Amino acid sequence: MPTDCISYQNSGYFTLMMNDYLNQESSLQSFYNRFPKIENFENQITEKQQNYNPKTREILVSVLNKQYENISISELTKNNIALLSKENTFTITTGHQLNLFTGPLYFLYKIISTIKLTEELKKKYPSYNFVPIYWMATEDHDFDEINYFNFKGKKFKWNKESSGPVGRLTTDGLQEILSVFENELGCSSNANEIKKLFESAYANIDSLTNATRKLANELFGSYGLVIIDGDNSELKRQFIPYIKEELLQNTSFKNVSDTIIQLKKYPTQVNPRNINLFYIEDNLRERIIFEKGDFKINNTKITFTQNELLELLEINPERFSPNVILRPLYQEVILPNLCYIGGGGEIAYWLELKSTFKAFQCTFPILLLRNSALIVTEKQVERIEKLQLSWEQLFSKQEVLINIRVKELSEIPIDFSEQKMALKKQFSDLHTIVNQTDKSFLGAVKAQEAKQIKGLENLEKRFLKAQKKKFHSELERVIKLQNELFPNQSLQERQANFSEFYLENGITFFSKLYNNLDPFDTNFTILTL
Repeated sequence: MPTDCISYQNSGYFTLMMNDYLNQESSLQSFYNRFPKIENFENQITEKQQNYNPKTREILVSVLNKQYENISISELTKNNIALLSKENTFTITTGHQLNLFTGPLYFLYKIISTIKLTEELKKKYPSYNFVPIYWMATEDHDFDEINYFNFKGKKFKWNKESSGPVGRLTTDGLQEILSVFENELGCSSNANEIKKLFESAYANIDSLTNATRKLANELFGSYGLVIIDGDNSELKRQFIPYIKEELLQNTSFKNVSDTIIQLKKYPTQVNPRNINLFYIEDNLRERIIFEKGDFKINNTKITFTQNELLELLEINPERFSPNVILRPLYQEVILPNLCYIGGGGEIAYWLELKSTFKAFQCTFPILLLRNSALIVTEKQVERIEKLQLSWEQLFSKQEVLINIRVKELSEIPIDFSEQKMALKKQFSDLHTIVNQTDKSFLGAVKAQEAKQIKGLENLEKRFLKAQKKKFHSELERVIKLQNELFPNQSLQERQANFSEFYLENGITFFSKLYNNLDPFDTNFTILTL
């Protein structure tokens, strides 16, 4: 079993854009500010210091203290909030949806990457303070993306109606999920800890926002994590000038549209709207659209004149919610932030935004791809070694893995590449003869070449199929193992919930993650439990 693991670029699970970003290809360098190397943070600090409003610090600290009023927090988190009032304090931020019971594993990897980066920066730049931030996506409305989690292949779903920002939902109905979940957990001490964690997070809590804050604080408060809810009138008030410009000038639409044209080599991650803002109430989140001289709220009868809408903005800025295009700008206006940590899809849409940040005169953060990990058990490692599988093979698509394995097991050659090359050489000679005699035969020669190549390919497929039958039992073991590590033939981190591993390993699961994840590492971390 190889001790090294597989790079993101070679894993097959990252897009061309992400591979090019990690490789620092010249085609992408104009779309980000600085590449995530620790030495690049010095200039990022200087730039952010020049462009961040000191008054926003006071408001930020005041809001955070209010948001933490009814929750018990660690001394480290309390100190980090206080440090945010100092001009030499900066943040490292990740954002995530309010997934039920943290959702998939990569939520943990995001948070740990963020915490670890603040520690690395403190070592490198001891005269500054660095605070890890989790920005909760409380204003999201896609409830179907967050209303479930998986445990050992079973889906636990929260059946509830939702039409507004998910953060404002009550936690009604989650007790029923806990009752079903408890039956799956058993009665071990680790199982009881999981039950207690779920119950304390969601029972008698007035909103999904407060429940998620409490849960994330329970898991990461001891590391000093600071959790922020952007759905706040005081914070939105700091964003009023940007909202006004978006409403009147369509600034982000123009800039992102131009950037997408420049990035035509890559698939578009998100498309901008003319106005990238929602109007929100407790049970409403709809786009603001400009039509026939008035501002209308999509799918409603609500209409505003320009003066009415601008007056509402001054009185109730919390009614305005940035969409995926403007949310990053809102975050960077509010926070003294240096770096955003996200997954491949997130980094891809951030790369569309640099010109928008420039137009709004806001510092564009360093973009760091979060850590990724694959958790394996010691028994699985033994099976991998016995089957003589490599990480490269295990990360392959299943059909590719099967074909590779069959060719390794087979005592007869199944790959007819040499025969195809010999055949092409023969027909190349025939092409030369035809060109020297009668070129009218060229079509017939090409047709015969294609027919014979096709024949070899069909023979190859038939031999492969026959050998698959012969080695069926061994292939079944390979497939079973890969399916365990890559459920639904997807990355484990996108499917499994932390509770599955906590049940067997307890708090050591978190300490192992913490000790083994390195924010600057661009390899999948293979973690054996």
